[in-house]
Amino acid sequence: MSSIATERLVLKPTTVEDAAFILELLNSPKWLKFIGDRNVKSIAEAEAYIKERMLPQFERLGFTNNVVIRKADGKKIGACGLYDRDGLEGIDIGFAFLPGFEGQGYGYESASALLQTAFKDYKLNRVIAITSKHNMPSQNLLIKLGLNFESMITLPYENEELMLFSIEN
Repeated sequence: MSSIATERLVLKPTTVEDAAFILELLNSPKWLKFIGDRNVKSIAEAEAYIKERMLPQFERLGFTNNVVIRKADGKKIGACGLYDRDGLEGIDIGFAFLPGFEGQGYGYESASALLQTAFKDYKLNRVIAITSKHNMPSQNLLIKLGLNFESMITLPYENEELMLFSIEN
């Protein structure tokens, strides 16, 4: 997958060179609260996380997590990707942004561009999303993107019941 450009952003597939950013994002307060602790506490662990969790999916499917970069200053501000997750039937869209970059439309801008790419270039017929019932900003963004609530689910090896949303092409 090549990069995706929007008016203000570039989404580029995550590589090991993004390890410092991934370390920061995975340990940001809202990531820990709503997504969970991935036990990534060093650059080396972030590199391993990318190599073990992101790169194999990219090699297998041609898409993965993307680092979201602000065009104006080249700053890495978040992540937005398509994921093949255990326990889910379908490809899941997910997003997260560093503190200070939420509420500025970056989530909508990046996720809407990625959804268009998912349907047009990857020929997906359906995209799903999961979120905590306590994460209202995520729920609101999914609805704004056109996804509809489907059901409550629990992923394997997880305790929390999550909201499942979906959209069809």
